[in-house]
Amino acid sequence: MQLTDYIGIAGLYTRLSRDDGTDSESNSIANQKRLLSQKAKELGFTNVKFYVDDGYTGTNFNRPGFQELLDDIEMGYISVVMVKDLSRLGRDYVSVGHYTDNYFPEHNIRFIAVNDMVDSDEGENEIAPFKNIMNEMYARDISRKIRSSNRIRGNLGEPLAQPPYGYMKSPENKKKWIVDPDASQVVKSIFRMCLEGMGNEAIARELQNRQVLIPMAYWHSKGLNRGGKQMPADPYRWSKTTVRKILTQQEYCGDVINFKTYSKNFKNKKRLMNAEENWKIFKDVHEPIIEREVFELVQENLLKVKRRAPKPENARKHIFSGLIRCADCGSNMSYHTNTVNKDIHYFSCSNYVKDTRGTCQARHYIRSDALEQIVIFELKRLAIMLQTDEPLLVEILEKKSNKDFYDEKKFLEGELQKAIVRQQTVASLYEKLYEDNATGKVTDEWFTHMSHKYEVERAELKVKIFNLREQVANMQTVQHSKDMFIGAVRKFLDMETITAPLIHELIDHIDVYESEGKGKNKTQRIVIYYRFVGYIELPDKNTITNDTRQGVAVNYISGTLPETA
Repeated sequence: MQLTDYIGIAGLYTRLSRDDGTDSESNSIANQKRLLSQKAKELGFTNVKFYVDDGYTGTNFNRPGFQELLDDIEMGYISVVMVKDLSRLGRDYVSVGHYTDNYFPEHNIRFIAVNDMVDSDEGENEIAPFKNIMNEMYARDISRKIRSSNRIRGNLGEPLAQPPYGYMKSPENKKKWIVDPDASQVVKSIFRMCLEGMGNEAIARELQNRQVLIPMAYWHSKGLNRGGKQMPADPYRWSKTTVRKILTQQEYCGDVINFKTYSKNFKNKKRLMNAEENWKIFKDVHEPIIEREVFELVQENLLKVKRRAPKPENARKHIFSGLIRCADCGSNMSYHTNTVNKDIHYFSCSNYVKDTRGTCQARHYIRSDALEQIVIFELKRLAIMLQTDEPLLVEILEKKSNKDFYDEKKFLEGELQKAIVRQQTVASLYEKLYEDNATGKVTDEWFTHMSHKYEVERAELKVKIFNLREQVANMQTVQHSKDMFIGAVRKFLDMETITAPLIHELIDHIDVYESEGKGKNKTQRIVIYYRFVGYIELPDKNTITNDTRQGVAVNYISGTLPETA
């Protein structure tokens, strides 16, 4: 489909989750698609696109399909949004009202809820707000019933969570866990390696070398929708945190542990760790993979393992720490001390494939003394230009910062306008709620609940608007950024040596590229990005030669950005 085909399309949105309870068949994605396709055909909409969220709750609008729909609306592609009924759009009264009463009209979107007979082209539907309230109350009721059912099942010893890696659900009884023959062997080998004295990182490296699928990739290979929505880039790259989680799971002894996590309410699906005293532990429920004595011995070993404090010569941070980045993968570069020659300090990519099992193919090695020499040299160039030809430096800064400045200013002003509009909307909603309560349309209980929500949002918007106005006020002229940068350069003029505070005041980050060439022709590109103004291209190009070790020299190229295709 070409880009032009999206202009003026009808967005047909479908959603299904367990919130729908016993009505899941009529609300199935296939059923919704048939209904919406038929209605679109009746209304003469020939250019349609489906947006699907299968398995996402209606109380949270951070759903991939819905967010894609909003992105297309913002791009101007959509003219109509159609859903089976209002509950498909969502089950949060305030949020659904925001989209139907404010967002869609502001973007000239015709909104249709087929079964609820809502069509914005036919004027305001007075029943819709009540339907939205009932949809939220339905979600609240379903959540309360599910929580109550889980509490009963959990207290009876029925496992509430999915079986951990190494187990699977029994085909005869989904409430029972049985040993997964393949994965359980990996679990046993992890415990065995731990008892042999291997650390979590060493175990992870060994599993990767053996090309053992990580749990998420293993579940996907078995057709199980477990462990996340997306497959990792490297399905064999085990992490030490995954190894530690396996080593600390008591379920491998044959136990069921319920209520390890909880959520605060039916709208917030984030799982939080529960205090151990609130756990319910049922021992010897299913077949163990690890003997209890072995598990307890591993726990003792894990408690004994403490992070060894670095030696004094390795503990100090370099003044550039946190500022140096790998130009190829974007990862921070780590500061090291040579294990043989303690006088040699250097930076290397923290994502280097041979050091950390990362993805970066080159080490990007650079001596810290060489880097310091380069930065001092570049700052001196700026300082000399400031002394000898300040108008030229000012001209360079203005050309550089104008576009960045106005893009940022436009973004902040847009966010400020959105917040102001929402503040006005909330005020109107609060006023209408008050009138409905006074006339008896809304109960005192519902008025108290909704008025509290509006008050919280109004307070948050007030703070947000204040902060945004301050940011916009600080960006009224380009002179602001330019003067701050020049002021920092002037500080350097008055100092004999560079210090960490000055470096962090002047520099945002430094990109280090992998060295190229060999022998006398060996070069390495270093690009400095300054605070307030970003990368600055000064008129003259320079090369600095530094002896990295006896007989080896590297020419560091300054003042150049890599060519882009």
